[in-house]
Amino acid sequence: MIRTLGVALTAALALTGLATSAGAAQSPVTPAMTPAPTPTPTLACPPALPVSGQVTGTTATSLTVSYSILLSPPCGYDPPMVVTLFTSREDATGWRDPAAEAVSGPERYGAVTVTGLTPDTDYWFRFSDTQGHRDPYIIGGPARTASTSTCAATVRIDSRWYGGFVATVTVRNTGTEPTGGWRVSWRWTADERIESIWGGVAERAGENVTVRNASWNGTLPPGASTTFGVLVAASSASAGITPICGR
Repeated sequence: MIRTLGVALTAALALTGLATSAGAAQSPVTPAMTPAPTPTPTLACPPALPVSGQVTGTTATSLTVSYSILLSPPCGYDPPMVVTLFTSREDATGWRDPAAEAVSGPERYGAVTVTGLTPDTDYWFRFSDTQGHRDPYIIGGPARTASTSTCAATVRIDSRWYGGFVATVTVRNTGTEPTGGWRVSWRWTADERIESIWGGVAERAGENVTVRNASWNGTLPPGASTTFGVLVAASSASAGITPICGR
């Protein structure tokens, strides 16, 4: 009897252990979940230029640049602004060898006059603020200072046909001092092009044409004159040349 009772007790204990193991296998402990960090929002600036400007005035020794500050920090600037001038586009692109600069007033829409410039010289301008933040977008120019010398240029059309013409341009020193060189410029109205030139050296940038003196006719005493000639071709009738003379 006692032996039977011991066997039964042993069997009951074995069944209890199996039940406990089964329960543990069916009810695993779930670990605590760590919440994911909230990402910091990234500031998105609108697709607009933070500042814009253009040359609105020239003298022989100064350029006036009008500007508009369109965006405030962190996407733009607060006044005052610094206008820096360069004598080549390459220098302006690399912020190298600045020629002159000036600081604006407190206005968000205003103008800056940069003085102490060289007469009859091309300049390019760029913007920055007084904290040294350089605008990466605007490279304005070229803008040319006025010439201190006086001269006049007139044109005579020697021969004309539907697809071009031959012209003689007379350059006269109307000042009181000898010229050390001269420059005549004009703008084409269509697709005109210089096929040949004599008495001058031609340069062209798009529709703008500049003819500078040759090596032998740049110095003109007061009242003296010289000439150069051009053979011009075009695909249609040309309006001719309206010259502006400078130095």
